[in-house]
Amino acid sequence: MYRVSATARFERKYLLGLHEYHRLRTALPLHVEKDRFTKAQGSGRYLVRSIYYDTRDYRAYYEKEDGAFGRIKLRIRSYTDTPEPDSVISVELKTKSGNSMVKYSTHVTFEDYRAYLKEGLWPGKADPVLEEFERLRRSRSLLPVVLVQYHREGYRSRDRLPVRVTVDHEVVSTRARSLFPDHAILRPHRPKHVIFEVKTSVEEPEWLTDLVREHELKATSNSKYVQGIEVIRPNMVTPRMVAP
Repeated sequence: MYRVSATARFERKYLLGLHEYHRLRTALPLHVEKDRFTKAQGSGRYLVRSIYYDTRDYRAYYEKEDGAFGRIKLRIRSYTDTPEPDSVISVELKTKSGNSMVKYSTHVTFEDYRAYLKEGLWPGKADPVLEEFERLRRSRSLLPVVLVQYHREGYRSRDRLPVRVTVDHEVVSTRARSLFPDHAILRPHRPKHVIFEVKTSVEEPEWLTDLVREHELKATSNSKYVQGIEVIRPNMVTPRMVAP
C-alpha cells in the first residue's frame, strides 16, 4: 500500500567549514535532539541517495539558477547504496518559491521501482504522487540525470515544535540513470564543508534566531542538485562565490 504525505515548510541552508560545524554542533544539544533515523545509526549519520530528473537541455537547472517562481523538482530517493529487496524507495515532488517549499512523497517497494525502470510506469494501485510524477515526466520529457549522495545528521526540536535541523556530510554525485548504477565514480561537491539546513513550518523559534546570529551564519543557495550538475558538467558552472 502506498503512503502519501505532503509537507509545507520554509528552508534555509548554510555552507559551513569544519571548524564552524564543530563549534555549532556543541551548541545544538541545548535545543535539539537526534531524530529516530540518526539514533538508529551507530555512526550518528544515515545515508541519503537521490536520483534527480531534468530535461536533456537541463531546464530545471536553469530555472533554479534564474530563481524561477513555482519551479518543480522530481526525484527518487533511497536510504541505502545497494539494491536490497526490502529497501524502501521514496518518490518525491517538490515545489519551491523562494524559501517556501511543499514536498509530496510516497513510498514504493524496490520491486515497484525496478518495474518502473523497465516499463516506465508505476505498478500497483492508483497513487496521486506517482500519477503526477508520471504526468510531469512525460509532459516535460524528463530523464534521470544525476545521482547525489551524502550522510545526514538529523535533529528535531526539543520543544516539539515542527522544526527540523540537518547536517549533510560528504556530498558527492555522479552521472546516472538509476539509484544503483554499476561502477559509479562519485565526485565530491565541497570538500571539507558541510551543509547545515533549517526546516520549519512555523515561525522560527527565538533560540534558532539567536543561534544563527551568534554563529554569524549566512544563508546561501546550496542546492545539491545544482552542485551535482556542475560536478558532472563543469562547463555549466555559473559565476558565484564558491567555497575553496
